[in-house]
Amino acid sequence: MSTVERFRIEDQDSYERTFEQIVGQSPALESVLEQVELVAPTNSTILIQGETGSGRELIARTIHKLSSRWEQGFVKLNCVAIPPDLLESQLFGHEVASTGAIMLMAGRFELADKGTLFLDEVGDISMQLQPRLLRGLQEQIFERLGSTISHKVDIRAIAATNRNLNQMVAENQFRSDLLNHLNVVPLFLPPLRERQEDIPILVRHYVDKYARRMNRRIEIIPAYAMEVFVSYEWPGNVRELQLFIERAVILSPGSVLRPPLAELEHAIKQASHSVANTIPVALRSSFEEIELQHVS
Repeated sequence: MSTVERFRIEDQDSYERTFEQIVGQSPALESVLEQVELVAPTNSTILIQGETGSGRELIARTIHKLSSRWEQGFVKLNCVAIPPDLLESQLFGHEVASTGAIMLMAGRFELADKGTLFLDEVGDISMQLQPRLLRGLQEQIFERLGSTISHKVDIRAIAATNRNLNQMVAENQFRSDLLNHLNVVPLFLPPLRERQEDIPILVRHYVDKYARRMNRRIEIIPAYAMEVFVSYEWPGNVRELQLFIERAVILSPGSVLRPPLAELEHAIKQASHSVANTIPVALRSSFEEIELQHVS
């Protein structure tokens, strides 16, 4: 095997930049992280827009950790994972009178008091519930379902969505006043296909992670495999890459990573892309430079 046919993961240390748990060094990602550093210390509402699997929750947690609320709770609610008829009680809680006693269930607003409330997939909240959410966010006041008593809270809201909220507003599927309140500070998280430079770093990161977890030592990632990783568009973004690398480590009993590349290669061919044309020249040459530096 020639010296340019292997990509040795131990030589990637100089390429890795970790911002909390965020791995990457591409200009697109660096731009987002610079914005995160600026907005995290404020108390402003933030709307993170990005595709599923691109790391929206990780960005939200990083903002919380860099804020003055870092010692308080980070409370998450995935708005698309809760049935619509239960979402209101999940947000605001409810009170039920039973045999002379009142049973209380705290909602996310109450649990997030003094901390950060992260509303993931906020674009899936129904039009009927949006006015109450807007009031809670604007006035920091809510009532539990079944109660008329108002409760005051102090929360910092971070919302996230993979939907085009401006288009939804135009189609009367999302309130413009709610969007204006959420969109005080917009953050656009680029998909993985727009930051190809980060793919080798992420591959190495997850190879190391899962090799340690499985008590294995994988020292070599074949250069051709890395080229395929960079060429593939990863429609599921970082999450898809992470799960694929976990499977690759499982299938690699020795020191060389043996990923099941056939499905990725098939997708690349269907998209009418060639490996040589989709990988930037500078990035392809970096594979060779890293290996040559290792053997010199």
